[in-house]
Amino acid sequence: MSWTRGLPGGLALCALLLVAAAGCGSGEAPGKRETGAPSPVGKILDDTDENGRHYREIDKKQAPEVDTEVTPDPAGGWDVRLDLHRFRFSGTGGGAKAVAGRGLAYLFVDGGLVTRLRTSAYHLPAGLVPHGTHHVTARLYADDGTVWAVHGKPVESTADVTASGTETATPSAGTPAGTGTGAAPPG
Repeated sequence: MSWTRGLPGGLALCALLLVAAAGCGSGEAPGKRETGAPSPVGKILDDTDENGRHYREIDKKQAPEVDTEVTPDPAGGWDVRLDLHRFRFSGTGGGAKAVAGRGLAYLFVDGGLVTRLRTSAYHLPAGLVPHGTHHVTARLYADDGTVWAVHGKPVESTADVTASGTETATPSAGTPAGTGTGAAPPG
């Protein structure tokens, strides 16, 4: 093979490599860096929960839903089960950003925080629900700490539980805030 034959082939190969490399760009305008961050989810409201966490307003059609069911455990205490729609729990160590339909649930008894949940089941010790009627509430939060909300109301569900001391009373099923779907009521 002569030098003159190899030169055009080599130039063609170089041109092809340059074109291929140019096609591997990020698609961003020159000088801009791609952040990899998804577009914002919902709108942050001025309203906050009792702990100062802002509400993240989202459209009802995209909103997660939660229903809370509490039943007595024969061994003592109460079993809490969350029925979730359009929502998945995030694993521990995930990013602190809001992603549609993801996050964790906070479990409250009579307004006091009991635990943060990354699963749909929890055993509530009997000592947290003494004799009388109590409200067990599950509220959904995004991973950035904001409260998922619809029409300015948090996405949550509350079950009323009556502890008689023998724990044989039948607790009520979850009564979600609002329309019966676990989402907040219309404004």
